[in-house]
Amino acid sequence: MCGIIGILGKAAVANDLVDGLRRLEYRGYDSAGVATLEDGVVTRVRAEGKLRNLAERLSHHHLHGKTGIGHTRWATHGRPTENNAHPHATERVAVVHNGIIENFRELRDELAADGMTFSSQTDTEVVALLVDRALRNGLAPIEAVRETLPRLRGAFALAFLFAGEDDLLIGARAGAPLAVGYGQGENYLGSDALALAPFTDRISYLEDGDWAVLSRGAVMFFDSANREVVRPITVVPQGALLADKGNYSHFMAKEIHEQPEVVGRTIAHYVDLANGVVALPDTVNIDFAAIDRLVVVGCGTAFYAGAIAKYWFEQLAGLPVEIDVASEFRYREPPLSGRGLALFISQSGETADTLASLRYTQQGGWPSLAVVNVQTSTIARESTMMAPTLAGPEIGVASTKAFTCQLAVLLALAIHAGRVRGVLSAEREQELVGALVGVPALMNRVLAHETDVEVVARDLTHTTDVLYLGRGLSYPLALEGALKLKELSYIHAEGYAAGELKHGPIALIDETIPVIVIAPRDGVFEKTVSNIQEVAARGGNIILIGDRSAASEVGIAGETAIEMPPVHPVVVPLIYAIPVQLLAYHTARVMGKDVDQPRNLAKSVTVE
Repeated sequence: MCGIIGILGKAAVANDLVDGLRRLEYRGYDSAGVATLEDGVVTRVRAEGKLRNLAERLSHHHLHGKTGIGHTRWATHGRPTENNAHPHATERVAVVHNGIIENFRELRDELAADGMTFSSQTDTEVVALLVDRALRNGLAPIEAVRETLPRLRGAFALAFLFAGEDDLLIGARAGAPLAVGYGQGENYLGSDALALAPFTDRISYLEDGDWAVLSRGAVMFFDSANREVVRPITVVPQGALLADKGNYSHFMAKEIHEQPEVVGRTIAHYVDLANGVVALPDTVNIDFAAIDRLVVVGCGTAFYAGAIAKYWFEQLAGLPVEIDVASEFRYREPPLSGRGLALFISQSGETADTLASLRYTQQGGWPSLAVVNVQTSTIARESTMMAPTLAGPEIGVASTKAFTCQLAVLLALAIHAGRVRGVLSAEREQELVGALVGVPALMNRVLAHETDVEVVARDLTHTTDVLYLGRGLSYPLALEGALKLKELSYIHAEGYAAGELKHGPIALIDETIPVIVIAPRDGVFEKTVSNIQEVAARGGNIILIGDRSAASEVGIAGETAIEMPPVHPVVVPLIYAIPVQLLAYHTARVMGKDVDQPRNLAKSVTVE
C-alpha cells in the first residue's frame, strides 16, 4: 500500500510531509517524493529508495511552500526510478496516487492522439495529463477533477495540488482508503489516520466514491454523484494510531475493505500492466518448464489458498500438484524425488509446522518458494525464493486480505507457469491477466452491497450448524467459509464438495440447517444447480451466493440469494471470498463475539 499525505499549512510543509510519510513506511515502498507550491509554482523533489534519500535531496532545495503533497511508492507501472516516482506533474497540476488505473492504456492512447507527451511509464501520469487538459480547456481545478474522475476505472486514491492555488487540495477515493485531518487553520489529507497523527487527532474518512475539496478554513465532501455530503469527524486517541481501525468497528472489517487496494497492489507487483502479461519479480527465479511436480504446504486459511492454487496450476499449467497441511506433511515424510518445487504459504512467515516442512524439503534437496506477507520472516529468509504478498499488517486473527493477496500471487504464478510450459497461448495469458487486473474493481462492487450480506448473516445467528457447498474452485472456498464461521461465531460449520452431498452429508439436511451454496456461473454450474435441487427437495434452507442469472436459473422459491456481479471463472475465488468473509464477520458481530481476537486463537502459530 503506497502512502499519501497532503498539507495545507501555516509554514513550510516539506519536512512535515516527510515526517508523515515516515509513519507509512510499514506499508513498503521503493521511491518517494514531495511537491510544494513555491510562489505558486509546482515544484517537485523525488528520489529512489528510502526516505533518507528524499530528505537528503530536500536539504539542498530549501523549499518554503506552505501547501504540498507527498508519496511513498511501491512500483507497479514502471520500474522504481526517480522518473516514475510520485508526484507526477505538469505546469498546472501535481498528483499522487495509490492503486491501479485499469484503463490507463486507452487513456494514454487518447492523450497521445491529442498531442500530449509522457515522461514516465506509470498509470498515474494519465491522471495528471487528463486534469491538465481540462485546465487548459478553461475549467477551474474543482471542475477539472470532477470531469476527470468518472473517466478512471479501478481502485485508487488520489491527491491533487494546483499551480497558483495555495489554499486548495483535492482528494478522491475509489476503493483505496483516504482520510481528511482537521487542524487550527490547517487541513490535511492522508492514506490513513496514522500518517496524520503528528498533526491532528480529528479525522474524517472518505467513503467509497467520495472526493473532497480542502482549504485551510473548510472541507467539502462530494459523493460519486457529485452531491455534497457530510462525513463525520472522529477523534482518534493518539495511542490507537499505532494500529488504527479508521471508522470501522473492528480491524477485521477494515481489512476486508482494504482488499481492493492491497490486492490491486499485489497484482501490480506481478503483472506488466502495460502489456497485459505476468512479469514475476526478481525474488522469484524458477523455470516452471523444468518442474514436473509441485508440492504445496500451508495451515488453515493458507492451506485453502493452496487448495485453490492446485486447480489453477493443474488446469492452466498442466503441472501435477500435491497439497498437504503442514502438520501432516512434516511427519508423513513424503519422498522428494524427481524435479520438484515445494511451495509454502504463510501470512506471518513464522508458522512452526510450515517452517518445519520447509526445512524437511530443503534436506531433500528441493528448491522452495515462499508465498509470504512478512518479508523479513524466517520462512521468507530460509526459502530459496520468495513471492511476497503486499497485504500490509493484518491485525485481525481471522485472515482476510492476506488470503486474497495469496490468491492473487498464486494465480499470477500459475498463469506464468502455463505460459512457460506452453499450455497457455499469448492470447489466453492476456485474457487471464485482464481478468486478474479487474479484480479490485469487482471487489469494490461486492463491498458496496455489504448490507445485503448483513441481512443474511442475522438469520445465521439463530442456528447451531451450517453447511457450505462448492464445486471446482469454489470447493476450497466452501471450506474457507466454514472455517471463518467457526473461528468467529463458534457456530459449527462444515464445507463439502457439492458432488459429495449425496455420499453422506445429505442425511443432515432439514429445514433447520442453512446450506450456503457458492454457485458462480462456471463450467460446473449446472452440476451445482442439481445439488441445490437435491437440498431443496429435502426442505433445506438454501443461501445462494451467485450472480443474478444464477439465482434466476435456480428458481427455488424461498431461498436467500447474495447477488454477485458477473465474474470470469478463473478469478471467482478472489471475488467470492468477500461475501464469505462478510457472512462470518457480521454473524459474529451480531452475536457479540470478539471478532478481532476469537477465543483460543493466535494470529501467528509458532508452536506445534
